[in-house]
Amino acid sequence: MTHAPLTPPAPIPLTILTGFLGAGKTTLLNRMLKSPALQDTVVIINEFGEIGLDHLLVEKIDDNMVLLSAGCLCCTVRGDLIATLEDLLRKRDNDRITPFKRVIIETTGLADPAPILHAVLYHPYLSMRYAVEGVVTLVDAVNGAQTLDAHREALKQAAVAERIVITKADLIEDRTKLAQLNERLRALNPGAAILNADAPVEDIISGGLFGLDGKIADVTEWLRTEAVEKAEHESHGHQHVHHHHGHHEHGHHHHDVNRHDERIRAFCLTSDKPIRQGTLDMFLDLLRSSQGAKLLRVKGLVALAEDPEHPVVIHGVQHVIHVPAVLPRWPSDDRRSRIVFIVDDLERETVEKLWNAFLGNPAIDQPDAAALSDNPLSLRR
Repeated sequence: MTHAPLTPPAPIPLTILTGFLGAGKTTLLNRMLKSPALQDTVVIINEFGEIGLDHLLVEKIDDNMVLLSAGCLCCTVRGDLIATLEDLLRKRDNDRITPFKRVIIETTGLADPAPILHAVLYHPYLSMRYAVEGVVTLVDAVNGAQTLDAHREALKQAAVAERIVITKADLIEDRTKLAQLNERLRALNPGAAILNADAPVEDIISGGLFGLDGKIADVTEWLRTEAVEKAEHESHGHQHVHHHHGHHEHGHHHHDVNRHDERIRAFCLTSDKPIRQGTLDMFLDLLRSSQGAKLLRVKGLVALAEDPEHPVVIHGVQHVIHVPAVLPRWPSDDRRSRIVFIVDDLERETVEKLWNAFLGNPAIDQPDAAALSDNPLSLRR
């Protein structure tokens, strides 16, 4: 009797829910946990103490896991997140818990989501079994702007998100204040969808690379390259405005805030010709080893010269870049290879020069001799 070859199970979508203390995560989580959309979901909460779940907890499965009435499992991480994720798979594979369909990890206030993304992407087994669906960042409409001014971590949380949820908007009388917050978030992360806290739960947790069924969803929606390219184009026009604030008393604070926001930027590099696998690997390796700490997120869709009909999806966080999927076909008529970079304190030119060098593209505009020399004193515009 011949056995069918073992195909790996479809990866389980994993969403990271983050946001500053007081951003209203408890309220949102409680609303989400009542939703039928989260049936067969495991919600991992960093510490039960921090979040008041106002549910009738139907049954306690073990020390740190409960099953909620909506058919959603909740567990707390007191130790290592990786161990918890492994343990969940073990229980699921041994039929000790219902085969959950997705995981949501709720992080504490000031946490940088990068280490969690990192841990899952880097782990050889977890990166096969879980698919990072995306980061959802909550921003509180009342204190959001002050939080972004005061904490770089908050800026990073917003910059790496696939979806930004604005909470407490109903408490804001002044609509211009809300519009300004929206505009600031849009500038910080042009590729993110900005939602209101009462948006449908499905919209808040999906929209990433994998649908609820674990199948590849709309990659174009995940990449949102058009939005990033459009924002780049627009910011080019008034890029030089910010730098001329006088350093007199009043202008100074404002200048400072802008500079913070400006260090984080998103840009997209593209190639019309398919790229050889070896070339892509070398480009990514050099980028990782030289700029890894500054790469908040790297997301791409690439045509490899070896198999241009099946584009590969690239997903990276800091020093780790991996290929979560190879698509059966291109999602649209746009067959350019394109990679979106969300970076902290890294110039587009630095990455673009590497890209052009590896792809053998001619330099866009002929730089003058001073810029070509490696002399650190050569003047850069």
